[in-house]
Amino acid sequence: MIVRIMGEGQVKLDDSHFPKLNELDDELTAEVEARDEEGFRRTLTALLDAVRGMGTPLDADALEPSDLLLPPPDASIDEVRAMLTDDGLIPD
Repeated sequence: MIVRIMGEGQVKLDDSHFPKLNELDDELTAEVEARDEEGFRRTLTALLDAVRGMGTPLDADALEPSDLLLPPPDASIDEVRAMLTDDGLIPD
């Protein structure tokens, strides 16, 4: 799966990493709903770090369609809330 972190680029992730990412996504969704700014910031950072660490970066000039779009690290709770679906940011 190709994942784009807005403002950073794309990484290729193996599907085997998604259970861990879904755990972080569920936590992030709960923090957005609770308007827990400190928890939200911590979990968003952890989610993006996990994607970067587990994924293989694609070349900046690669033109691969993204399967998943994640917010930038400096996104606000309201910006992330607007991106959420019934499954959070990452489909189950």
